[in-house]
Formats: sequence, structure tokens, C-alpha cells
Amino acid sequence: MSIVDWFAKKEKTNATSTKLNIPGDVWIKCPSCGEILFQKDLESNAKVCPKCQHHFRLSAFERIELLADPTSFVEVDSSISPIDFLTFSDTEPYQARIHKSQSKSLSKDAVITGSATIQGIPVQLAVMDFGFMGGSMGAVVGEKITRTIERGVATQNPVIVVASSGGARMQEGIMSLMQMAKTSVALQQLARVKVPYISIMSDPTTGGTSASFATLGDINLVEPGALVSFAGPRVIEQTIRQKLPKGAQRAEFLLHHGMVDRVVHRKELPTTIAKLLRVLMIPTGGAHETTPL
Repeated sequence: MSIVDWFAKKEKTNATSTKLNIPGDVWIKCPSCGEILFQKDLESNAKVCPKCQHHFRLSAFERIELLADPTSFVEVDSSISPIDFLTFSDTEPYQARIHKSQSKSLSKDAVITGSATIQGIPVQLAVMDFGFMGGSMGAVVGEKITRTIERGVATQNPVIVVASSGGARMQEGIMSLMQMAKTSVALQQLARVKVPYISIMSDPTTGGTSASFATLGDINLVEPGALVSFAGPRVIEQTIRQKLPKGAQRAEFLLHHGMVDRVVHRKELPTTIAKLLRVLMIPTGGAHETTPL
């Protein structure tokens, strides 16, 4: 090989490597079907795989944009921040975990709350974000969801909560577990004044979240394929020493066994919620009367 051929080959190699230097956030592989998807196309499709309909996880603000009418969402309680009650530390201090999560997020904790309209219907809305410490429920999450429910009582607006959580936040110990009772009692007050509550469970909804407000809706909706459980499948299998049925703890399995009311495709959620609320809010001469579907 001559020196001219050597340089020509080197230039060709460099040109090829430059051409293939594609940023890593342009394409994404679907974990369900393995399809390679263009990131922008996926985002324009509400983060649903066009081939197999796998529902990718959404951030809280992406979820709000999907559900609420444009410009209708008004955030409240955005300044409430978690406290390290126990001076807890595992591989790193809890306070450091809080700061790290807050620096990556647009919120102070794992839930965004506020008022909005959904197809013209005023609602009180709370949306959890799995991206913030696995959507874990600590004192702030419990407080903000409770306040959302209390605003529903005060305004007679229906309450919509979207859960996406790994469960109670272990770094807050008993304080996190208390949120299960706190949110459940608030929902009891909402039921007494006959204001509708719709719970939407997305992937995953587990632990103390699923054992409290997430499964206490007048109507419980769930996205396709979502994992909904108290304990994870591996923990259960290790405990009972048996294999779980195929698809156990997934949305379709839960629907088949009567544990949720409907599995709803993400794109159909706003319309489905609005239709349900129009039925649930049929006036009967006073407070809204819940009507069986």
C-alpha cells in the first residue's frame, strides 16, 4: 500500500466514524418489542410505542400536559420541601438525595398538585413523578395529596390523582407510613360530601401508595401493562415459594380479576375522565350525587 492509499483509507475511516457519531438521546429501544424508536416521534405519540403500544413512563409535567386543557393548570403548594426527620443515611445522607433529586427535577418532591380543567370540567389534580426518588411517598407527598382532596371538598371539584410510585419513602420511617392513613381519611371526607374521586394508576403503582389512596377511587383506572401491587413479584415468590401466574400484578390481570374498573389507553384518558365525571356529577338538587355506571 502506497502512502497516498494509506492517507485516503484513513480519511475514509474518519469520515465514516464522524457520520456514525449519533447522540445517544436521539433513539430509544422499546423494552417490550425491541423496536428502535426516534425519540421525537415517541414524544409526539404521548410516549407510547407505535408498534406494540408499550406505555413509557411520563414525568409529572408531561402527564399534566396530556390530561389538562391547555394553559388551565395552576400549580399550588410548589414550595413545600421534604425534611430529614431522622438524619437518615444509607449509602449517602437523605439530605443529599433530596438535593440531587431536586436538581434534576422541576419540583421539590415526587408530586405536582394544582387546579385544572379536563375538557372544560374543573378538577383538583395531583400527579406523581416516578423520576423523583422512585415516586416514593414521604410526608410532603402525603400532605400535598391530602390538601388536593381537601380543596375538592371545599370547591366541590372532582379530584383526580395519578399514581406512579415505588411505595412509602423508607428514609422518613414512620412519617411516610402515616401518609397512608392521612390520605385515606381525607378521601373519606370527600366521599361524605359526594364529590367524585378518580384514581389513575400508571407504571408502577406499588407499596404503600397502592395500599392507600391509589386504590380508593370511586373509579379506578389503570394504563395498559402497568404494574400495580403491594409487594413486588419477586418478594411474593420468595415468600410463598411459588411462581406467580403469567402477567400477575399487571393491569390486564387486575381487570380480569375485578381489582380495577377499566384499563385505558393513555391517549383516551382525558376523554374517558370527562365522560365519567359527567355521569358522576349529575345534579340531584344539592351536592353532586355519585351514580353507578
